[in-house]
Amino acid sequence: MNWKKALDSMQPYKPGRSIDEAKRIYGLDDVVKLASNENPYGCAPSVRDYLTSAAIQHELYPDGYAGGLRKKLAEKHGVDETSLLFGNGSDEIIMIISRALLGKGVNTVMATPTFPQYAHNARIEGAEIREVPLKDGYHDLEGFLGAIDGETAVAWLCNPNNPTGNLIPSDTLKGFLEQVSENILVVLDEAYFEYITGSEHIDSISWLEKFPNVIILRTFSKAYGLAAFRVGYAIGDPEVISNLNKVRSPFNNNSLGLAVAEKALEDEAFIEHCRNLNHEQRLRFTQYASDNKLHLFDSETNFVLIAVPGDADDASEKLLQQGFIIRSGNALGTPGYIRVTIGSEEQTSNFFKAFDTLLQSEGSAV
Repeated sequence: MNWKKALDSMQPYKPGRSIDEAKRIYGLDDVVKLASNENPYGCAPSVRDYLTSAAIQHELYPDGYAGGLRKKLAEKHGVDETSLLFGNGSDEIIMIISRALLGKGVNTVMATPTFPQYAHNARIEGAEIREVPLKDGYHDLEGFLGAIDGETAVAWLCNPNNPTGNLIPSDTLKGFLEQVSENILVVLDEAYFEYITGSEHIDSISWLEKFPNVIILRTFSKAYGLAAFRVGYAIGDPEVISNLNKVRSPFNNNSLGLAVAEKALEDEAFIEHCRNLNHEQRLRFTQYASDNKLHLFDSETNFVLIAVPGDADDASEKLLQQGFIIRSGNALGTPGYIRVTIGSEEQTSNFFKAFDTLLQSEGSAV
C-alpha cells in the first residue's frame, strides 16, 4: 500500500497501564490512576441520575447538529449557536483544524513540550512544524512571533499548557493576539479552563469579537468527568466554524455523549466544588515540593509536573509498584519530572507517602 511517508517515523498512541493490568502484574489490591488528568470526583449527580434511566433510541443516528447541547452552550457562553463546533473529544477538533488548514507548503507553530496531538496531526498532513521551547514552563510568545511568517497557517497555544500546567498571563496573551496576522488561525486549547483559579485571568471568549482568527477548544473530559463519552467543542467566528464543519464527519458525537453533556451543564455547582477541592490539593503539592526542595512547575490545572530524584522512568516504576499510575516525563519531553494528576485528599496523602520512599531511597544511595 502507498502509505503517507510521514507515517514511517511515527508511532501509534500508546496508553499507559490500566488499573486492572497494574493490579495483575504487581499483585496489588488497590491502584490509583493519576496519569490521565481525569476528575477523581467523577461526574455531576445530575449525570449519574440520568444514566440510571436514560432511554436512547439506539436505532437512530445522533443529532448531527447537536441542537440541545448547542443551545445550552451558546446560552452559557453568550455566543451565537453558529459559533460552536463539536468533536469526538477536542482531539478530533485538532484533527479537523489540521486537515482543513495544514499541508505541504505551509507551516504551523507550537510550543515544546506541549500537547503532542498538534505535531502529530501536522506531521500526517505534511506541514512544516516549528516548535518554540518553553521558558520555565511558559509559552515564549516572542519566540512564536519570530517563528511565524507568511506561510504560517495555524499557531497552537495550549493554555494552561500540558504537561507543565502553566497559564499564559491574560495581558501577555492579548498582546500576542494583537500582533498576529488575521490570516493565521490561533488555537487556544483550554481543556483545563475549569480548573483555573487565578483572579487576574480573563475568559478568552470575551476576545472573540475583536480577534475573529481565534478559536477556543474546551472539553467535557476533564472537570466535567465525562472522559468516557468523548465530547469536546470549539468556539469561534461563525465563518471559521462553517469552514471547519465542511471537514467534520457527520454524526461524530454519539447520542448518549451529547445527552450527558447537556445534563452536566445543569450542575455548575459541581464544577465549582471540584475546582475548589482541586485547588486545595494543588496547594498541598506546592508545599510538599517546597518542603522537599523539589522543582514544581506553576500549575493552573488538575495535574502537576514535579521533579523526581533520579530517572523519571525509574521513579514511575517504583511508584507503580506502590499502586500509583503516573506519567513519566521521559515520554513527555520533560526528563527528570513526572506528571501527576491531582487526586482527592486521601489519594494525595497516600501519594506523598509513596513519593517519600523515592526521596529516602535516593538519600540512602548518596
